[in-house]
Amino acid sequence: MIKRERAIESIRPFYFAMDIVKVITGIRRAGKSVLLSQIADELRTAGINDDKIIFINFELLEYSELMDYKKLYEHIVGKIKTDEKYFVFFDEAQLVDNFELTVNSLRAKGNISLFITGSNARLLSGELATRLSGRFVQFFIAPFTFSEALQISAGTDRKKAFAQYMKWGGLPGHFAFENANEKQKYLQDVYNSVVLRDIVQRSGMRDLNLLENIIQFIIESTGNIFSANTISKYLKSQGRSVSAEALYNYIGYLTNSLLFNKVNRFDIKGKNVFLTLEKYYIADLGLLQVKRSFLNENLGARFETIIANELLARGYKIYVGIRRNAEIDFVAEKNGELEFIQAAYTINSDETLKRELSAFDGIAEKKTLITLDDYDYSAKGIKSVNALDWLLGFNNS
Repeated sequence: MIKRERAIESIRPFYFAMDIVKVITGIRRAGKSVLLSQIADELRTAGINDDKIIFINFELLEYSELMDYKKLYEHIVGKIKTDEKYFVFFDEAQLVDNFELTVNSLRAKGNISLFITGSNARLLSGELATRLSGRFVQFFIAPFTFSEALQISAGTDRKKAFAQYMKWGGLPGHFAFENANEKQKYLQDVYNSVVLRDIVQRSGMRDLNLLENIIQFIIESTGNIFSANTISKYLKSQGRSVSAEALYNYIGYLTNSLLFNKVNRFDIKGKNVFLTLEKYYIADLGLLQVKRSFLNENLGARFETIIANELLARGYKIYVGIRRNAEIDFVAEKNGELEFIQAAYTINSDETLKRELSAFDGIAEKKTLITLDDYDYSAKGIKSVNALDWLLGFNNS
């Protein structure tokens, strides 16, 4: 297994911050457990003894007796024998009811560095965020980026590797299988786990067929802005009538499970973020293999999804850029700086090139056009870059 260096380097400065809880979120099977193990290994290399490292994965049956927050607290306290520094890892912490009580009490002891992971975006909402009162840092871990996937398939031509990445995505587990049927079965299992365990079980919903219809619509709408009313009209065409409120709840379940990433609109002129009419991108393209969808053939939409997920993996906040007569695929914000990005699978005509470049008119900030073409389209302050170079870290900041 490769080392998740990009993810780890952002967490590393907080290893010995005892008063700050390290919260790591990501879709199920994205590699959070392995990341925790790699952090624990770094601590051992730094001289921390094994008896000072406590690791609990709540998905394992052997820890079922610790699913009660009081018993969990007593178990950890029983292992804290001295005033020395201890490092406690809770994997999939949200599976423990009232886990936030245990987390906050352990943090308050002053000699425990806590790392917790979860497969739900609401891990830090409500009670936990209130109790921690700013004493936490949150990190997002995505499935393997293309750069990481290429490390696994060392020696493979990068164009061939990218074609495989476009099809099978970057969920780490699928790389253990070479046979397409086995990959398909693995990805189906991940999809079922997210839908049935992370959404249906936690929300208590009963209409699985409606949920699947909504998922199908969002997948088919990749790269397009839509509203609850748009979905409502689609469902009516399928013979279903659902209120806007119910639809927003369902979409909330999907984004909280991290199956989809929501991208809000950004008013380029006024520098404001709109909270309605969004785009959604699936967290990993491999999951499309379990759904019958036009997106399996729509290379442009798949390409745009890869760019969106890469930006998120790099720690950017992303928005859809909106102006009167144009739309920019991504407004990427990091450390207070903006970059405007157009993602085009290929430029197949002068008209297409003109449309992509004109979207940048009047924008003073950094402007980037990303394509799979080998041709340099740079013009008027717009930097053109080959997607494989960009994904592998060349020619980008």
